Amino acid sequence: MAVPPLRPPRFDVSVALAGLLGGLLLWGFGLGVRPGDDPIVLFEGRWALLVPLGVMACCELLRRTAPRTALAAGTLALAADAMTQGSVAAIVMYTDLMYAAVVYGSPALARRLPWVTGVLTLAAMLVPYAAWRVPEALLIGLVVGAVAFAPASTGLIVRNHRDAADAARLQAEQTALLAEMDRVQAVTAERSRMARELHDLVANHLSAIAIHSTAALSLDDPATSKEALTVIRENSVQGLSEMRRLIGILRDGADDREPAATPTLDGLAALVAGAHANGLDVTLDAEPGAVSAPVELAAYRIVQESLTNALKHAAPGRVTVSLCRSSDALEVLVSSPYGDRDGPRAPGSGAGLVGMRERAALLDGSFEAGPESGPEGTLWVVRAVLPVTDVEQGEA
Repeated sequence: MAVPPLRPPRFDVSVALAGLLGGLLLWGFGLGVRPGDDPIVLFEGRWALLVPLGVMACCELLRRTAPRTALAAGTLALAADAMTQGSVAAIVMYTDLMYAAVVYGSPALARRLPWVTGVLTLAAMLVPYAAWRVPEALLIGLVVGAVAFAPASTGLIVRNHRDAADAARLQAEQTALLAEMDRVQAVTAERSRMARELHDLVANHLSAIAIHSTAALSLDDPATSKEALTVIRENSVQGLSEMRRLIGILRDGADDREPAATPTLDGLAALVAGAHANGLDVTLDAEPGAVSAPVELAAYRIVQESLTNALKHAAPGRVTVSLCRSSDALEVLVSSPYGDRDGPRAPGSGAGLVGMRERAALLDGSFEAGPESGPEGTLWVVRAVLPVTDVEQGEA
């Protein structure tokens, strides 16, 4: 809840001074609401007008900081002014106090004042008319309505518009906040996707470079060293080329089309051939059929990362890559001899399994990896099941 200011605002001070000076000007010219011999006038003389006028001007100083107190004191001052010859300035300032009480007062006060002043206006019209039975008696109700009900109703309208504007502003701020949160989440997701893509692009080449460089350093054989250096150079050139391609894609953010160099399942043969050149004994059994681009890219990256892990950690033996298409899913299976060989670790090691699991989860698929016992001994098996939608089945 907002704490009202201790000092009256400058505008309220200006309103109070204007009302006081206007009342003094009317008083100086001897202009009043009623003649001195009117029966309602209890305090005769021009000086009696100054007391209610001064009190009403002081109430104007509190119109915004303490509207309830200002209205209560102003009502008493108006009643006292009614017992004198009266001042138009005091009546005008009271209408402003009624308006300010609705606009700046509490919500309960703002709801009640229009109803109370409306009832008083009707009573001021009906009671005098019932007592005197003259049409002029209705003018009392009109005066009460003009002094009390009209400013209270106007204040309620202004307050409702102000509250509606505040609500619209708050909603706009909340909408902007939600949009900013969505943008941050989108940026975070895009960064995660790019991190997975970069890892999948270079991890295979870096692993091959690390293993063959270790072999070149540990073996004092010129032929072996030359062969290892040849493999290192090939992987370095390929890794650098793929990194440049990815950087080019990131720079060209305005192009929403899928880059032409995006890997497909048709490139599995070349991927297996590269793994074989790096020292793996790999066999490929792939009949994936036609699948959508996201499923195709996820399957390719899972096979690529599985071969990278096999190159780093698998024991000597045959590595098998199998892709099998069923009616509603594409199953990717990569098995390699289980071993605890701890090869040189490149930056980003350990993120491969996480990346493969995330790729499968993004497509509402399943992923599992771990050792399994079989006739050929213990194997490290990577298995991913990627769902195929009805649209993809139609395209197939």
